Amino acid sequence: MTKENKDSRKLPKGERKKLVYEKVAEQHSEAKVVRKIVFTLTILFVVLFAGLGGGGYFYIKNALQPVDETNQQEVPVEIPIGSTSTGIGQILEDNGIIRDARIFKYYVKFKNESGFMAGEYKLKPSMDISEVIDALKTGTVMKDVVMQLTIPEGKQLTQIAEIIAEKTNREYDDVLKKLNDPDFLEDLMAKYPDLLTDKILDDQVKYPLEGYLFPATYPFYEENPTLEEIVSTMLDKTRSVVLEYLPLAEEKGLSLHELLTMSSLIEEEATQKVDRDKISSVFYNRIETGMKLQTDPTVLYAHGEHKDRVYYKDLEIDSPYNTYQYYGLPPGPIANAGVMSIEAALTPAETDSLYFLATPTGDVLFSKTLEEHNRKKNEHITNQ
Repeated sequence: MTKENKDSRKLPKGERKKLVYEKVAEQHSEAKVVRKIVFTLTILFVVLFAGLGGGGYFYIKNALQPVDETNQQEVPVEIPIGSTSTGIGQILEDNGIIRDARIFKYYVKFKNESGFMAGEYKLKPSMDISEVIDALKTGTVMKDVVMQLTIPEGKQLTQIAEIIAEKTNREYDDVLKKLNDPDFLEDLMAKYPDLLTDKILDDQVKYPLEGYLFPATYPFYEENPTLEEIVSTMLDKTRSVVLEYLPLAEEKGLSLHELLTMSSLIEEEATQKVDRDKISSVFYNRIETGMKLQTDPTVLYAHGEHKDRVYYKDLEIDSPYNTYQYYGLPPGPIANAGVMSIEAALTPAETDSLYFLATPTGDVLFSKTLEEHNRKKNEHITNQ
């Protein structure tokens, strides 16, 4: 018996109990460090192994993504009693819910996740790995979906408010007022400090949550969810998607707010046929050469209306969102952007184009000079 143990026997019972708790806490802390080391070494091994086949980083990154973001079909999955994380991961992979059972196992260990419940689940290939884990711990997806909110890409906050109001039988004005309520925003900023920064409260920002409500289909399993529950669910999704790209954004010199702003411009200018990375390239080329962005969607956003065409008189509006009058990015996002536009904002194509033109057929034509751009404009737009 060590001197320390002998001395502890002389302490009062309450003090001895406190000492035991402190030692247990210390052991748990040490165990946590060991787990992180083991996880890191394991992941390094997996990355090295996967890297031999072509890109360890993307192997891990892709393994944590949904199998199919667009697939909302529920898949019945049975988790037997006594299943280990290894067994659960294999069941999920076999049922097409996750991409890689090994990464699931290591992710669960690293996050120290536990409390998985055995039973029958209804899971979707569109769920990311964190959503799958939450479902297995709470059993929420075993319930029937009562209501679904589908928020398409490129929608603005006012349009999202309309969708929420229609689906929840609320008044549109009440929904929009709540989404802009200072107290509500303060609570959200406290809950999501890594996502919602003071940038959203800038005096020039039209709607603080613009661009932060990720486009997706959101299932709800209880009747009449509160607006707090709806918005929190959407912000959870935004955080799970966007924060993954933050290191790349920082390398490019973009804050999260600037990333979402640039992504929203790309989203609003893109068509089904266009390469978004080329539009992204034009925007960055313009900024680097000291030109204004001059993108029509920002003018329409300043006016607060949706039109098929912008006229010269529309360009006269004095607004920090009017990129025909002000240099650089607007004060904030002008719509919600999907993953494709976010990735385009981070990885623009290498071009020397300074202009692009969307034709009535949905094609986008790129030009290096204003003369070339005007020629294409006369050919495809003016004569229509």
